[in-house]
Amino acid sequence: MSRRMQVLRIVAAGTMAAAISSFSAMTAAWAADTIKIGSVLSMTGPASFLGDPEDKTLKIYVDKINAAGGVDGKKIELVVYDDGGDANKARTFATRLIEDDKVVAMVGGSTTGTTMAMIPVFEEAQIPFISFAGAVEIIDPVRKFVFKTPHTDKMACEKIFENIKQRNFTKIAMISGTDGFGASMRAQCVKVAPAYGVQIVAEETYGPRDSDMTAQLTKIKNTPGIQAVVNPGFGQGPAIVTRNYAQLGMSSTPLYQSHGVASKSFIDLAGAAAEGVRLPAAALLVGDKLPDNDPQKKVVVDYKTTYETTTKQPVSTFGGHAYDGLSILIAAMDRANSSDPKKVRDEIENTKEFVGTGGIVTMSPTDHLGLDLSAFRMLEVKGGDWVLVQPGS
Repeated sequence: MSRRMQVLRIVAAGTMAAAISSFSAMTAAWAADTIKIGSVLSMTGPASFLGDPEDKTLKIYVDKINAAGGVDGKKIELVVYDDGGDANKARTFATRLIEDDKVVAMVGGSTTGTTMAMIPVFEEAQIPFISFAGAVEIIDPVRKFVFKTPHTDKMACEKIFENIKQRNFTKIAMISGTDGFGASMRAQCVKVAPAYGVQIVAEETYGPRDSDMTAQLTKIKNTPGIQAVVNPGFGQGPAIVTRNYAQLGMSSTPLYQSHGVASKSFIDLAGAAAEGVRLPAAALLVGDKLPDNDPQKKVVVDYKTTYETTTKQPVSTFGGHAYDGLSILIAAMDRANSSDPKKVRDEIENTKEFVGTGGIVTMSPTDHLGLDLSAFRMLEVKGGDWVLVQPGS
């Protein structure tokens, strides 16, 4: 090869290297101007009533944040995967978010099962994870990088038993779903019942695919002395229980559902049988009925208006969990003046008096939820809508 050709090749190689270096710098600069946040939700499948409003909420508010200039001038890039309610898929997507997408934080996890599958992935990677699922086991024991926004199943049991005690009931039955949430809440109710003077005298269960619970409810009906029935569960199961309950003529015995069905879709599925059903839920479902001096009123009314105007669908507490989680995360990034995962984690834990749709949140190193029992409102279905149960009734 001639010396001239060698020189030309060296020059060409140098030019290519410079071009690659320049492209890499541009790519890095572009990446520095965005903040990647991950989300794994159950947008399809049996838990889609959770994941769909969560997904819509995140997208609405990420667009709002970006339109307002982003976080410290950087745009949020939301990376969302649909696990269909499958825990194995959720774990796979969690790994992808970390290894391929390089997210700095995670908001999501529609169900207890999918959340629990993802926790080890984010804990190992030291990426903050704010879950939208209900079970207390998500944050008890406390894990350094894991937080959640919904009230826990333990709190739901306590709120229900508080109301049962006010009504001077002492003997109840439970019919529980065998899904992750139903099983977890059932265990929590069994654990806290004695503190409220409540005796569980009959128990039945149903599977996620069961379409008729008449046999289980008949056994409960024939058990002497039952003053109320509690149904830990989510999805279509509680609506089926409610319809069967009415069909068996059991409506004179109060029926309590969990916050796992706190949406208008439960009332629609259960129909007239839902009348009189009580459940603990966030203020969001009765935002317009709150007194004007309630600190949550403006937040829940604004979120409800934004969500319903944008989606043309009724609001649910589940979308509210996503609003709270994203808001807490963005506020933590603002306080940290950084998107560094460890600094953001510290600021999430430092959340104080954040007014959200689920309540007023104050977290600490020993509390990665930050809500107390006052964040729950006891609601009753009347006239096809939610109403606040007055204290003592």
